[in-house]
Amino acid sequence: MIKTFFKGMLMGICDIIPGVSGGTIAFILGIYERLINAIKNINLKFYNKENLRKMDLKFLIPLGLGIIFAFGIGSRVIPYLLDNYPAYTFAFFFGLILGSIKLIHKKSKRLNFRRILIGVLMFLFAFWIAGLKELTANHSYGIVFFSGILAISAMLLPGISGSFILLLLGQYKFMLEALKNLKVLYIVSFLIGAIIGLLGFSRLLSYLLKKYHSVTMWALIGLMLGALRVPFNNIIFVKELYPGLGFIWNLTSVVITSLLFLLGIFIIIKIAKLDKESINV
Repeated sequence: MIKTFFKGMLMGICDIIPGVSGGTIAFILGIYERLINAIKNINLKFYNKENLRKMDLKFLIPLGLGIIFAFGIGSRVIPYLLDNYPAYTFAFFFGLILGSIKLIHKKSKRLNFRRILIGVLMFLFAFWIAGLKELTANHSYGIVFFSGILAISAMLLPGISGSFILLLLGQYKFMLEALKNLKVLYIVSFLIGAIIGLLGFSRLLSYLLKKYHSVTMWALIGLMLGALRVPFNNIIFVKELYPGLGFIWNLTSVVITSLLFLLGIFIIIKIAKLDKESINV
């Protein structure tokens, strides 16, 4: 349960970062399919032992607590890192994602035309989403509610960042402030939407993994590859995107960026070796 709690923390921290998906981290940690199935089987009839077994509460509760704990910390720490050290922060997560794709690929079935096609289409979709500009939206309770539905659905997909969807909808900074300042009504509106999206979309994903497992896996790999556009742009074009920081590419910054990128890959390799459950796809 302690390990699961820390896995939840990793997911929560990554869900706060635009361009990095908590679903990707679940994938990396080897808990993705278990998570989807556990959410799909959530049932209000708690008195039924069979329902309790299917819900996998021994897994969901510590994972959920870890995510909530990370949201509380991350809403203060992550925005600071992104505002002050964007290239370094995104380099680290670029390494995490790229390393995980390589490991997942090793466990995937051989390619055929259909898997290649699905992977390419999902790559193009994620690449397009990652290139969209932020939309202008108000902060009514209704908008926040629907933002919750869309964001949580995206969070379940490796490669599609829920926080990036919030950014596109113009709700990202607003919801971080709402969380930080405990604006209860906005938080509740978002959570209700998130719960509805979570229960509905998890059933679709569970069905696809059960009926079309191999094709779905290659689709998810395509999503993860396409979403790398966000961290890549924030590293390569850091001077243009963050002009106020006065960032300069020199030997020191290149070395730090490269080391953090390699650290991300190294961590994934270590996770795969230390956790028997890891990358069990």
